[in-house]
Amino acid sequence: MASFLLAFGLGAGLGCLACLLIFFWRQRGGLSRRLPRARQLLSWLDSSATGWILLDQAGNIGHINPRAEELLQLDAGRLLVGQPFVEICDDPALVGSIRIARRQDRPQRLEWHTGSHDLDVMVVPGRVGWLGVQLQSRRSLDAQLQQQERWVSDVAHELKTPLTALLLVGDSLAGQVTSQNVRLVERLQRELLRLQELVGDLLELSRLENSLPGTAQRTGLVDLPSLVQQVWANLRPLADPRGIRLELQAPAQLQLRGDSSRLHRALLNLLDNALRYSPDGGVVRVSIDSRAEWCQLGVTDQGPGLSEDDLAHLFERFYRGDPSRARSQRIGSGLGLSIVQQIAATHGGRIQASNQPQGGAQLELILPGVIGPGHC
Repeated sequence: MASFLLAFGLGAGLGCLACLLIFFWRQRGGLSRRLPRARQLLSWLDSSATGWILLDQAGNIGHINPRAEELLQLDAGRLLVGQPFVEICDDPALVGSIRIARRQDRPQRLEWHTGSHDLDVMVVPGRVGWLGVQLQSRRSLDAQLQQQERWVSDVAHELKTPLTALLLVGDSLAGQVTSQNVRLVERLQRELLRLQELVGDLLELSRLENSLPGTAQRTGLVDLPSLVQQVWANLRPLADPRGIRLELQAPAQLQLRGDSSRLHRALLNLLDNALRYSPDGGVVRVSIDSRAEWCQLGVTDQGPGLSEDDLAHLFERFYRGDPSRARSQRIGSGLGLSIVQQIAATHGGRIQASNQPQGGAQLELILPGVIGPGHC
């Protein structure tokens, strides 16, 4: 998965750079004549096995490589540079993704079928209104993802077997402890459980990263306020001894389309994270609101808040903030918020973090697919 993401990231970065160079080309009257590096960059795009289309601020084609012409089944001899993209492709899904990427200045990704091709499309915002549209065949991409998931599943299975055996050994030792080795056995059991959790989280994260936005496996109607209450009920054995309570501000019913099991996991990770940083006797606040067809779910704690490093790296895998800021001694796998981020992405949403003026941190999960009140 790392090699795939690296290639995808490099492709996206290449597209943004190409957009910037094309802009200067337009402004200075021929970048390819003035900067040899620009010609080299465009030749790389032309020789790429991935389709690339560069669009200017007005939505006109600034550059299109041969692979994109092939995937879109366009006449290779037709002069396309300078033509409005909507004249050669008026598909509502793709045009809508381009519009959203331009308006929100965020990459957009979708599955798209055209002619005989099933494509994975990435729309990458560039500078001063330019966009790069990346087209990749789903057939080769699916093969890579399936092979990667099989590999991770095999590794996870091989790790689970000895871990299960070691946990049984630890349980056996726990029944024979003495005052001299009780702490060692407790530490052994604790570390084995942490490793077991880590293996499970790595497997789940790999599955999520191999899913495209909007491809949640078991999509159905999910009542978010009810789901929050269910998740908190699972966490009460951890919250009650510390006197921490939940304060939920939400409509009586708010439904959206999503994968209930994965949204349950996302809420569990968010609320558990809030518990770790909440002081004894504190309050974890959850607010749910909807705008148009989008849901905003915020989880706020009363902890010390997030540092600048936290805000920059919070959703990176294995990232842990300053342990002195945590109010709980429990140690997680370091993958919880990365999993939440991927769950949000598979639902076509996102997650963001901020500090509250009154103190404490807020993690906000933004999801599409809200069903209007008349449909609840």
